[in-house]
Amino acid sequence: MKSVSRRTFVGGAAAATASLLSQRAWAAASKFKVGVISDEISQDFDHACYVISKEFGLHFVELRELWGKNLQAITDAQIAEAQKIIAKYGLQVTDIGSPLYKVDWPDAPHSSYGSKGDMHGAAETTFKQQDEVLARSISLARQFKTNKVRCFDFWRIDDIKPYRKAINEKLQQASETAAKDNVMLVLENEFACNTATGREAAATLAAIPSRNFALNWDPANAVMRGELDAFPGGWESLPKNRIHHCHVKNAVKNDAGKIEWSPVDIGFIDWAAQFKALKDIGYADAVSLETHWKGTGTTEEASRISWAGMKKELMKAGA
Repeated sequence: MKSVSRRTFVGGAAAATASLLSQRAWAAASKFKVGVISDEISQDFDHACYVISKEFGLHFVELRELWGKNLQAITDAQIAEAQKIIAKYGLQVTDIGSPLYKVDWPDAPHSSYGSKGDMHGAAETTFKQQDEVLARSISLARQFKTNKVRCFDFWRIDDIKPYRKAINEKLQQASETAAKDNVMLVLENEFACNTATGREAAATLAAIPSRNFALNWDPANAVMRGELDAFPGGWESLPKNRIHHCHVKNAVKNDAGKIEWSPVDIGFIDWAAQFKALKDIGYADAVSLETHWKGTGTTEEASRISWAGMKKELMKAGA
C-alpha cells in the first residue's frame, strides 16, 4: 500500500474543507432557500442532515418523515431530538410537509387514489380528523420555527364540479385558522389530488383569495398529470405573487410511453429556465429537492445524482 505523508493528508483534508466552505458560500449567496426533503435521502434524520449540510453544503431542510414516521406521529422526545440535530448542522426548516387534506372528500365517490394510502409514513386518516392534522401541523411549524405548512385538496375526483366550491371554502377556512398563528398554507399541485396542474392551480388560487393561502409549485407533478408543458405553459397561467414554495424533481416518458420520475436535469422540465423564471419574478422562498426517482440502488445515491443535476441547473440559471 502506498504510504501517505502527513503533509499530503493534511493538504487533502484542507482542500476538502475549502470545497465544502465554497459550496456553503455558494448556497448562502443564492436568493433561493435551497434545500432537500430529508427523507428523500434517508429515514435516519441525523444522517440525512449530515448529507444536506456537510456533503451538499446547504442550509435548509424540509420535514416530512423522520425515523420512518410522518411528523404527525413522532413523539415529543423525537421532536426535541430533531431540533438538536437541526441546530447541530446549522440548518433551517423551510416548511412542514404535512399530509393535510390528502383524504377523500366526504359524500363524493371514492377516489381511485385514496385506496393507495400514500400518506408518507402515516396511516390514512379520515376527513373528520383533518382539524386535528391542521392543529398538529401548525404546532409543528411553531416548534420547528417555520411559517409554512404544505397541504393538498383531497384525492382526485373524476367530476370535481359538484364539490369544488365546498372544497375551496374548506381551504379558505383552514388558511384563516393557520393565519391566527402566522402560518401560511402552501397547496401542492399533486397529480393524485384535485389540483394537479399549473392551470388547475391558477383556478384554485383565484377561488381562494386569502393572502395566507399560497402555492407549492411542483411542475413535475403537473407533467405526471399530463400537463406536458407545465413549464412554461402551466407556469404562465399562475399568479406569481402566490407562489411561496417549490418542489424540484423531473419526469420523462419511458420506452413504453409511460411517464416516470427522473433526475432533475433530465426530463420535461427545463429546470435552468424554470429557476431563471423564478429568479426573474424575485422569488426568495424555498426550492426543495424531492428526488422521487429511484433509478439507483438507494434513495441516498439517487438524491446525490439528482442534487448534482439540480445544482448544475441552478448555476446555469445564475440562481
